Amino acid sequence: MRVALLLCMLTLGSSKYYQHVDVMDIMRNYDVMMADSDDDDDDNNNNYDDQYDSCPLGCHCSPRVVQCSDQGLINVPAKLPSDILMIDLQNNDITQIKENDFKGLDKLYGLFLINNRISKIHPNAFKNMNRLRLLYLSYNFLTEIPANLPPNIIELRFHENKINRIQRDAFKGLKKLHVLELGANPLANSGIELGAFNGLATLYVGMAETRLTAVPKDLPSSITELNLEYNKVLKVEVEDFIRYKNLQRLSLSFNQIRFVENGSLANIPNIREIHLDNNSLKKVPAGLSSLRYLQVIFLHANKITSVGVNDFCPIRFGEKKNLYSGISLFANPVKYWDIHPATFRCVGGRQGVQLGNFRK
Repeated sequence: MRVALLLCMLTLGSSKYYQHVDVMDIMRNYDVMMADSDDDDDDNNNNYDDQYDSCPLGCHCSPRVVQCSDQGLINVPAKLPSDILMIDLQNNDITQIKENDFKGLDKLYGLFLINNRISKIHPNAFKNMNRLRLLYLSYNFLTEIPANLPPNIIELRFHENKINRIQRDAFKGLKKLHVLELGANPLANSGIELGAFNGLATLYVGMAETRLTAVPKDLPSSITELNLEYNKVLKVEVEDFIRYKNLQRLSLSFNQIRFVENGSLANIPNIREIHLDNNSLKKVPAGLSSLRYLQVIFLHANKITSVGVNDFCPIRFGEKKNLYSGISLFANPVKYWDIHPATFRCVGGRQGVQLGNFRK
């Protein structure tokens, strides 16, 4: 399950423009039919034909799935089959979610409301939807996190809305949430209230393309991946990662970072991959050589003028547990012929280092 989550996260979390989500692919990736198989019985199976004769006009219905994308709908269709697992309502003109829109859909596993015009969700809209695991609300007009989100949800996406504030306990009770996508919202550090992420055990948090000027300090301590690309972060400080000791992948590409304070990276000892490309660094960040599991470090398109022989690798042989598979230094003013060959002694192959002449 976690592997599937991370794969979906990488593909969906990085797109800057609306892309249609294939609901059937998601069903296969998440083994949705298998997840619900314990609740099946022969009587339900025999009634499929009768139930799906009332498929909403313009929609396509099959056992357990109702697909109503691209229909110009302004409301959620009425009288949806009670045993469905997935509802696809992408790319419509729905403006609000009413209290009873999903009433009686107690088996629902995935709800896809991407690319509508939703600005209002009734506080009880998701009441009794205890089996809902996937809720996609990206590309809408929400200004805050909806109240009373389903308690067992594992993936929650708000990419490209109008959210500028995350209130305290906004995600209260979501103890199973693994993926939280908040990218491309007008969210500043001051808009994140203390305690906004209370109780979460999330693995991935995406906050790219927001208005952050510093690394948020109050994210879930459980996170293994943090995406802060395309923000306005100016520096990395020691206290930035104290809570995030489980972090394995960090992306700070396309910010305005000028320096990384000594000791900052020591707080993420399990890190595997760091993206610091397209910033304003003048030197290789201190502490990389102490990260025993680090395999990928992107530093291209900065202002690095020199590289020391011990910047990447520990002095003592055997201290590093994982060899580097990727170090990028191209598009920096450092001359590659000035870098000592021993600098890359802990790289796993000739293709692991990317250098190049600096060109203005």
